Amino acid sequence: MSSDVPRFDRSLLLIADELKSVVERLTSGDDAHADASPADALVDEIARARRVFVHGAGRSGLALRMTAMRLMHLGLDVHVVGETTTPAIAEGDVLLTASGSGRTESIVRAARTAVEAKARVALITTATDSPLAELASATLVVPAAAKLDRSMTASAQYAGGLFEQTVVLVGDALFHTLWQRSGRTADELWPRHANLE
Repeated sequence: MSSDVPRFDRSLLLIADELKSVVERLTSGDDAHADASPADALVDEIARARRVFVHGAGRSGLALRMTAMRLMHLGLDVHVVGETTTPAIAEGDVLLTASGSGRTESIVRAARTAVEAKARVALITTATDSPLAELASATLVVPAAAKLDRSMTASAQYAGGLFEQTVVLVGDALFHTLWQRSGRTADELWPRHANLE
């Protein structure tokens, strides 16, 4: 096979390298003597929430659903926006959102509603200057390409793929941090796994 023909292993290594670079940039500011990082602020927002609501569109929304499931395994009261059983958001709750642009209209609308209800908004995004960032009490900026970025400088992947993959990693790291803080064992979490599959 010619070296200029796309190969799965090259694509997989490219994605892994891009993710490694993003993770290094997200954690490079960590210092034992530094104030809490934006990621720590995100963790703290979830930890002190009465209930957690997650909301994202498209692949970002799918990634946040994975986070919602893990937070439920931890015993948190978690709801996915748009599901028929999702209650009204209220004071003491947090809306965890993911939007690369920070401008997805349905998410901005939901965030405004959350703020009006005296709930807090936590945001994962690529954009510091956006309507969602203005509404958020905690913002984690991911150094990845936005969905419409075609420059191939921040990522060689298509349509925000690196951002969405990072949302999955951030969600799992968020869960893992909260789990370690809780002191619970894996056996204590296991009974919350779905048994109607």
